Amino acid sequence: QVQLVESGGGLVQPGGSLTLSCAASGFTFSRYAMRWHRQAPGKQRELVASITSTRGSANYADSVKGRFTISRDDANNTVYLQMNSLKPEDTAIYYCNAARGVIYWGKGTLVTVSS
Repeated sequence: QVQLVESGGGLVQPGGSLTLSCAASGFTFSRYAMRWHRQAPGKQRELVASITSTRGSANYADSVKGRFTISRDDANNTVYLQMNSLKPEDTAIYYCNAARGVIYWGKGTLVTVSS
């Protein structure tokens, strides 16, 4: 059974940091590209960051470039999203997904950036 379980969300003040984790099981994690998406209230889901399998090349949305870092630990089947210098507009539910022909989604974790 495929599972993607996100964790690490919460309430943080503007300028603060959070690290999200996504633990994967039920598929060969190392062969899948991994991505973080987010969906803010009233908005469409958007791609935030992605990391390829094998080489681990990363790409970012312009809105988070220089502030967020995606990484993966294939030994522990986990992908991370380090978020620094958080802004109120980063408030959203953050989802991870795994992609290799088929796409698997987690259920998301809520990040709220507010003073």
